[in-house]
Amino acid sequence: MTNTPVSPESTAQKKRLSRKQKIVAGVGVLAGVAVAASVTVGVVSSRDSSEQQKAADTAQEFDLSSANVDDRVRLEEVPEAVKQLKESGFEPVKPGTLTVATAATAPPLGQLAEDDNKTVVGEEADLAQLVADGLGLKLKLVNVSWSDWPLGVQSGKYDIVASNVTVTDERKKLFDFASTRQDLLGFLVSSDSDVDSITEAEDISGLKLSVSSGTNQEKVLLEWNKTLKKAGKKPAELVYYDDMAASTLAIASGRIDGFLGPNPTSQFQVKTGDGKFKVVGTVEGGWPETAPIAIGTDKGNGLIEPIHTVVQSALDDGSYSKVLKRWGLQDEAVEKSEINPAGIPENVGK
Repeated sequence: MTNTPVSPESTAQKKRLSRKQKIVAGVGVLAGVAVAASVTVGVVSSRDSSEQQKAADTAQEFDLSSANVDDRVRLEEVPEAVKQLKESGFEPVKPGTLTVATAATAPPLGQLAEDDNKTVVGEEADLAQLVADGLGLKLKLVNVSWSDWPLGVQSGKYDIVASNVTVTDERKKLFDFASTRQDLLGFLVSSDSDVDSITEAEDISGLKLSVSSGTNQEKVLLEWNKTLKKAGKKPAELVYYDDMAASTLAIASGRIDGFLGPNPTSQFQVKTGDGKFKVVGTVEGGWPETAPIAIGTDKGNGLIEPIHTVVQSALDDGSYSKVLKRWGLQDEAVEKSEINPAGIPENVGK
């Protein structure tokens, strides 16, 4: 079954149901490489008026309503991928449909639409749409708890996961991956916080930080806590919430000092939080190593080859770039997709 591409000039653009949120284009890596040189990246007070004007001039509007789905970038069926899928013998959970697990808890990567609280919108959903289109399948997105996707993919409940998953050597034992994006984490704190720089373990000593369970960012903080304990310093207290909204509320109310999560989501909060938040530092997603974000499948089921073919096709024809630009993440683009690229080694605490 082939999906009919939808015109990017869909009339749904004129029927928005929710408020639009202004975000600087390139929000995912507003800090970018500059973070390595400046620990105050993301703090508005460190920017002069010309930089602020430049940011305003490059602002883009994000629609988080269910109508957003009608404006997704679409991809023609990729014959080579369809052939690979047929030859693999893989049978989707639901015939003719690609069932995708994703955690819709952190825009711009993914969230439930503001008007119906059930439609999944965001960058990961859009990439999943390209993959489904290229394979000649319909798309079914399933909102899951991030920690639940591994068992769901392994058990065959979901065909793939598209949820900001970083490639690790440990995960590669159980899953196959096709890389889709670079990985960067950001420390989010209240704009009036005394914390103005987090770049290493000693910077989190004694802080109360929110982090999602089972993620690489949790592993980073756990490793930093080990370093603090060895040095006789007080470790950070880790707090776990179900979603980003709960974490930002806790920061705003002073219950916690900050949050470590994907840099795109942290920057999103800065740009849509009415001056309530700031990013005080970033760290590689697999600190001290680095590895890409990827779409994942169950190990050895033959699905990753056709998925990789579709992702590379989307890279080549520009639809991939359009998706990332749509969500302000173009600076996190990869030049090519790889099957099971180098992952974060197990011997570095990850």
